[in-house]
Amino acid sequence: MGAKKRPFYRIVVANSTEARDGRFIETIGHYDPCVDPPAVKVDAEKALQWLAHGAQPTDITRALLQKQGILDRLAAAKEAARQARKTTS
Repeated sequence: MGAKKRPFYRIVVANSTEARDGRFIETIGHYDPCVDPPAVKVDAEKALQWLAHGAQPTDITRALLQKQGILDRLAAAKEAARQARKTTS
């Protein structure tokens, strides 16, 4: 997205069998590197839901999610679930 010399990126959930610029399932955010500081807007709940269901982010998206603290929240949720399983068994 964007224009010449004005990039603007959408953060989307896509099926791995689709083309890179092809159909996608859902838009979960956007990234605008042209403003100072770069603007990143991610729907954390949707991102966590997709990551919990096995979505694999690209390297760039992984870095953006890490900066937003979403991957830390996912790790904490997985650890809490692991602890809950230990106490119930």
